[in-house]
Amino acid sequence: MDLSTKFDGLVLKNPLMPAAGPLVGDAEKMLWLKGQGLGALVAKTISTKDAHIPHPCIIGEGNNAIFNCELWTEYPKEKWINEFLPELVAKKGDTPLIISVGYTKEDMEVLIPALDKFADAFEVSCHYVGTDHEKMAEVVRTIRSLTKKPFYMKISPHIPDPAHFAHTIKENGANGVVAINSLGPSMVIDVEKRQMACSNDKGFVWMSGPVVKPLALATVYTIKQAEPSLTVIGVGGVASAKDVIEFLLAGASAVGMLSAPMLRGKELYAKVIADLPKELEKYGFKSVQEVIDTHLTNKVTYEHELPCVNKEKCTHCGMCMRNCPYFAIEMNEEKVPAFDASKCFRCGLCASKCPVKAIKF
Repeated sequence: MDLSTKFDGLVLKNPLMPAAGPLVGDAEKMLWLKGQGLGALVAKTISTKDAHIPHPCIIGEGNNAIFNCELWTEYPKEKWINEFLPELVAKKGDTPLIISVGYTKEDMEVLIPALDKFADAFEVSCHYVGTDHEKMAEVVRTIRSLTKKPFYMKISPHIPDPAHFAHTIKENGANGVVAINSLGPSMVIDVEKRQMACSNDKGFVWMSGPVVKPLALATVYTIKQAEPSLTVIGVGGVASAKDVIEFLLAGASAVGMLSAPMLRGKELYAKVIADLPKELEKYGFKSVQEVIDTHLTNKVTYEHELPCVNKEKCTHCGMCMRNCPYFAIEMNEEKVPAFDASKCFRCGLCASKCPVKAIKF
């Protein structure tokens, strides 16, 4: 099974990479991740100043969400330039290295020349630039004037028009987009202590993890539809090989994962890569490139028959009846769901929630 993906002169043996964050915070961590078999490496966001980070700064909720107020790298840029990056370049082999940088035009004027010799590509976090597209364009033009390497602008969920964002960065020289950054501001409260459980000085944190995947997929799709020639790296909620395939179908050429391994164990990287060939085969794909080349369809219908129940599969759990928002399901004498045609709205919730997939349309 061919897992490779190629874009903008970069060659990845598989589409999975880490996203910028604590797991890529120094050379030791990144080289450990290289040993997991990743297709590319991404360095934690470097800025002109090292971050002043409150503690605690990361809270995990179950298996689906991480809340953080961690900011960018805690190390000064000099430590990256003199220690971490030389070691990485010496030991990474042919694995592409994408260096994440932030945030303003003035920061770029310092960082890009200093880091260019180490980078195969750049990821640019513009979280603090805001929603002004002219300022965004100025940042992009500045970067393009300073490097011939590919660079990808990381879009924040608060950007109101991803398509306009995509047009702006393409017109000014960017190669693509990383979608998406963490979602926020959000909040976590410790009721017992009557205080924020984790926050910056304003009381806020940012959210990532599997919970944000639907928003990330929609943003990837929106950008790729608006500007098909842009490369999109999908980030946000990846936790399985199936998630990787979904992002590729939405329009991504590669996929970043960070929060799920922090919630479920760092070995998840190797597991996702190991699972990818059989997951591709399961869905009838012969390569990663075939997934990328596949046109994602959108079948919309407004008329539908009542759901059907497979009596052989049904376990009589009654979840469909308890969950039905239209009070349209009763369990019959055989304890199999029966649908009231006058009440059933054909909404599909019962089919999606059935634990054994016994209900179909």
